[in-house]
Amino acid sequence: MTQADRDRLVTLKKAKKRLITQREAALDLGLSVRQVKRLLKALKKRGDPVVVHGLRGQPSNRMLEPRVRERAMAILQWDVYRGFGPTLACEYLAKKHGIRVSRETLRKWMRAAGLWKGKRRRAGEPHLWRQRRSRCGELVQWDTSEHDWLEGRSSQPMYLISMIDDATSRLYARFVSSDSTEENMRTVWGYLERYGRPLAFYTDKASLFRNHEKRRRDQPGVDQDPVEMPPTQIGRALRELDIGWIAAHSPQAKGRVERSFDTAQDRLVKGMRVAGVKTREQANEYLEKEFLPWWNRTLVVEAASADNAHRRLDQGYDLAAILSHVETRQVKNDYTIQFGRQRYAVQPDSIVTGLRGGEVRVEKRLDGAVAVRFRDRYLRVRLCALAPKAATPVKPKRAARDGRQPGRGKSRWMDGFWERRGPRLERAIEIANATS
Repeated sequence: MTQADRDRLVTLKKAKKRLITQREAALDLGLSVRQVKRLLKALKKRGDPVVVHGLRGQPSNRMLEPRVRERAMAILQWDVYRGFGPTLACEYLAKKHGIRVSRETLRKWMRAAGLWKGKRRRAGEPHLWRQRRSRCGELVQWDTSEHDWLEGRSSQPMYLISMIDDATSRLYARFVSSDSTEENMRTVWGYLERYGRPLAFYTDKASLFRNHEKRRRDQPGVDQDPVEMPPTQIGRALRELDIGWIAAHSPQAKGRVERSFDTAQDRLVKGMRVAGVKTREQANEYLEKEFLPWWNRTLVVEAASADNAHRRLDQGYDLAAILSHVETRQVKNDYTIQFGRQRYAVQPDSIVTGLRGGEVRVEKRLDGAVAVRFRDRYLRVRLCALAPKAATPVKPKRAARDGRQPGRGKSRWMDGFWERRGPRLERAIEIANATS
């Protein structure tokens, strides 16, 4: 009997001795008057144990059978479920093995079996969270994570490029072979086709997004304001798409996408392990069919405003032309263009007034094709052979001044130089003073 049970017993005995009324006892016990009457009748028959619930100490009718616990613990000891926490294990037991158990019950089982050890969070400094943007598409955080996503099951390098909406946490991601401009452009292409043009992207200050001015540390004027550099290929593409770009000054500033990588490096890695993913193509298929639907169904929140800030891709935005490597070239007098160690000739039916000596826009697109645009029209070009380089004349070797023929051997005037005795110290000082 606990102390609370004793206190209730004292109140019931006061009501039995008519020291207090049954209504006052009901108020003290937080019960109805009818229930107090039932307890007083039971007190006369059963005595003091009336305040103890009759099912105390008995097994619950909702308790799972022991064989269910044994089977669940045996499954979670498989190597494929190594490192699974209670939440993720609870989902996979229900989805893969038909064992439905609450997360907290499974947490107790895993602790008792030594499969899970809770982590005590340390009290840190209070962090002032930045408010989310109010509309979906107003700001999209963009970053890349390098990790052993397949846990050594493939030798292919894999990077995860993620784009997460700041207002709703809606996620778009894909696995790529390298963190290059081309792969990031392909990811942007997929995002724009699916959701439209956001108002701004929020990234770090990597060289993919911004060119940095190069200065020597000992150069005068290092503390001066940096010179505005030309945009990178991604920066140019975002300008042509009328999408803003905001640079984060620290990883914590874009914490939403950084925390998404923490979740992916735990849940996504373990999910691909269970699914037997071994290649990048299979990883992207699992990402598209399993992980992203789960994320956007479970972790997405409702934006403060119902308005969608994404803008449509009108016909004026040619993604193949914008999301490409763009450079300018000058057309030579023979209507040829030099680009990428190749020479391209303009077809006669594409020659227009002002083309000779004019500047053209050369686009090397993501599919490898090369397109040339002059003003508002594209030109038909063909690949032609490069002109052979002129042979560099070989200069004849000059004869030595002492009359020796070149290639006759090294001069021997230094032979025995260090074996010769030098003047004494007093004589050397006299010579030095005399010459000075």
